[in-house]
Amino acid sequence: MQAIDSDLEVRAYTQTRSWVSEYWPVFLLALVMLALYTPVLGRLVRQWYDDPNYSHGFLVPAFCGYLIWNRRQQIAAIKNSPSAWGAIIALSSVAVLCLGSLGSELFLQRISLVGAIAGLIVYFAGWRRLWAVAFPIAFLLFMIPLPAVIYNQIVFPLQLLASRLATTCLETLNLFPVLREGNLLILDRYTLEVVDACSGIRSLTSLMALAMGYSYLAERRLGVRIFLIAGMVPVAIVSNGLRVVITAMLVNYFGIGAAEGFAHSFSGLAVFLVSVMLLLALHALINKFLPRTAGVSTR
Repeated sequence: MQAIDSDLEVRAYTQTRSWVSEYWPVFLLALVMLALYTPVLGRLVRQWYDDPNYSHGFLVPAFCGYLIWNRRQQIAAIKNSPSAWGAIIALSSVAVLCLGSLGSELFLQRISLVGAIAGLIVYFAGWRRLWAVAFPIAFLLFMIPLPAVIYNQIVFPLQLLASRLATTCLETLNLFPVLREGNLLILDRYTLEVVDACSGIRSLTSLMALAMGYSYLAERRLGVRIFLIAGMVPVAIVSNGLRVVITAMLVNYFGIGAAEGFAHSFSGLAVFLVSVMLLLALHALINKFLPRTAGVSTR
């Protein structure tokens, strides 16, 4: 009995030692990358917490982890084919990190993290493994805030579009007079400004991420996936315009306090939930007129 126990202990020790000797470079490089990107990740998490436009960033890594865990058996079945190109990709990403740090450009620092992860996967596991997890890795881009230059170029046109939509709806309803000047809605007693938070950029980003994740999990047809994702753009714009309409009506009848605090937050949540239901309804409608047929998964 003692001989059997000793044999089992020796075998377990040998397997552990073999596992450590095989994977220690992975852990060593992971620690180096963690040390390099800890300041970047710290500032990124702080922005998720402080900026409501990117609060969905907390959910993105968790969702990506779930996708990889859900396909762990298929991924594990792929044979490792390490490639030296992975080292080139990872080192290039670190160079982008250094360049971003020198220029105080947060977007470059953060985007290099995704490249570094992809490079390490190619270096240790090969291109086929990277392709197997390509969607979760690419989905990480949703957790990275847009550069200020691009953000400002998107937000202001969205503000104007939301203002125009709201003005058109209010004029059609003809409940009270309204005049639009840029992103300002001039009512009887108040002037309502469609600010950055009301531009729809928050709901647009969140709905695009939601549509992409939902279509990946619930739909195998590539064309339908693209249609669902693209369909969220007009849904987000129109739903945000309706939110501005509701806010203008509340302000006109109940005062400026109706556009602040709980009422404002609740209207945003309600509009988001309606947009989600529209996504599900759109998918159901597509399945009704274009039923699924047996085919190969695009995942």
